[in-house]
Amino acid sequence: MPAVTSAHPLATPGKAGDPAGSGLWALDASELAALIRAGAVSSREAVAACLARMDAVNGALNAVVRRFDEEALRDAARADAALRSGEPVGPLHGVPVTIKVNIDQQGHPTDGGIVAYRELVAASDNPVVANLRRAGAIVIGRTNTPGYSMRWHTDNDLHGQTFNPWDRDVTPGGSSGGAGSAVAAGIGPIAHGNDIAGSVRYPAYCCGLFGLRPSFGRIPSSNGTATGLAPIASQLMAVQGPLTRSMRDMRLAFAAMAQPSPLDTRCVVPAPFPPAQRPVRVALVTGSEEVAVAPEVSEPVREAGRRLAAGGYRVEEVAPPRIDAIARVWAKMAMPDVMAGLQPLIDKNGDEGIRRAVALWHEVLPSYGPQDVLTALGERSAALRDWQVFLETYPVVVMPVSYDLPYRVGFDVTDAPTTARVLEAQGPMMAISVMGLPGLAVPIGLAGTIPTGVQVVAGRFREDLIFDAAEVIEAHGTPRTPVTPAWSPV
Repeated sequence: MPAVTSAHPLATPGKAGDPAGSGLWALDASELAALIRAGAVSSREAVAACLARMDAVNGALNAVVRRFDEEALRDAARADAALRSGEPVGPLHGVPVTIKVNIDQQGHPTDGGIVAYRELVAASDNPVVANLRRAGAIVIGRTNTPGYSMRWHTDNDLHGQTFNPWDRDVTPGGSSGGAGSAVAAGIGPIAHGNDIAGSVRYPAYCCGLFGLRPSFGRIPSSNGTATGLAPIASQLMAVQGPLTRSMRDMRLAFAAMAQPSPLDTRCVVPAPFPPAQRPVRVALVTGSEEVAVAPEVSEPVREAGRRLAAGGYRVEEVAPPRIDAIARVWAKMAMPDVMAGLQPLIDKNGDEGIRRAVALWHEVLPSYGPQDVLTALGERSAALRDWQVFLETYPVVVMPVSYDLPYRVGFDVTDAPTTARVLEAQGPMMAISVMGLPGLAVPIGLAGTIPTGVQVVAGRFREDLIFDAAEVIEAHGTPRTPVTPAWSPV
C-alpha cells in the first residue's frame, strides 16, 4: 500500500473557501464542538465558514442541492445565545451538518431527486433529523441522491449530477453520493445518509470516508410525507447512518443519531454487552470463491489485517459462510417487494437514468415473485444464524466494500453485462444488508486518484466492536481529500 499521512490537510487555515482564513470548515465535528463549548469560536463562525466553503467548491461538485444560509445562520445565532445564557448544550452544539434530500426536514421538500416531488414539503422532521437537532447540530443544506435513491451513482433530472472530489470521472457513489462528496470536500464534517444495499458504505468508499450502516433498529426513521405501507424488505434492510472524515466524528454522530423514537417500530436500545474476549479474533476476507476480486481491493484488506495484528488483534484469513450466496438473497427479497412498488412510480416520474438503471437490473436478475420473497425471508434467517455462530469465534470481519475499485461515471447505465458485474461486485455490501448486520466503510489509501478501503463488520448491535477496530486501522493513516482537487476550478 502507498504510504499515507495521518495529518489532515483540510485543517490548514486560509485555504480555498474560507475568506477569513479561519480554517474552521476543515476541522472535524469533535474539534468544532469543543471549540464552540469553550467559547473559542462561535457557532455562527463555524457555520459561516462551511457556507463559504460551499460557495467555493459546490459549484464544481453539486453535492449540496438545497442550501439554507439564512436559516442556518439564524439557528447558529440561537445556539450561541443558548451557550452564553448557560443553557445545557448537546454534543454537537453549533456544529454544521447536511441531510439527504430523501428524508423529511420540516419546512423543506423531500424531493428524492424527483421533479414531481419538488414541492413535497415536510410538516415535521424525520426522527434522525430531530435527533441531530437535539444534539445541537445546525443543518446547512440538503445533499443529492439519484432518483428514488436506487442507483449506485448520483444523478437526477431535478438537481443534476454530483461529482467526486477525488476524480471528476469517478462516481461519488450512490445513493448518498451528495453526502459523501460534501463531507470529503469540507462542506460540513458530518453528513446524514441512508443504506438499503450499500448507499452509505459505497459513497464513503468512493470518497475516502467512514460510512456506517448500523444494525437495523439502532437509528430511527419515519417520513411523514410517505404514503402507503412500508415493504417488508425495506423494514429489514433500510437504515440511516452517518458519513464522516474521522472515527471520533463517527462515534459522535452515531451516538447523536441513535436515540429511540416511537415513530419507528424497529427501535431497540441494546443492553450493554460484556467486553469482548482478548485478543479479539478477526476474520480477514481477501477474495471470493465465486467472483473475481481486483488485486487493488484485496491488498487494502490485507493492509487492514496487518494494522489490526500490530494493534493486538488475532487476524486470520478465513471466510464467513456463503457471502456471495447471501448477497443474491437481496434481489430475491427486494425485487418483488420494494422494486415492485417502486416500478410504477419510476415509470410515471422517474428520469432516464433511474429508468435505464432499473431496467438493466430487471434484464440481468431472475424474475422473482411473491413466493420468492417468503423463501428469501427463510434464507435470510438461516444465513443470519450461520453468521451469528461464526461471529462467536470471529467477532470482527474485515472484508471488501466492493470487489471492484470505484467505477467510472456511466457504469450503471451501460449495458446488461456491466450491470451483472456491478451487482456481483457489490455483493459484500448487499449480503450485510440482507442480514441486518452493522457494516462500516473504512478508508485505507489510494490507487492512483481513487480511494481504497475496507468494510468492517460485527454482530448485531456490536457497533462498538466495529468502532474499536476501525480506530486501530485509522491510527496508521487514511487518505484525505485534496484541498483543491486537480480537476476543480477552485
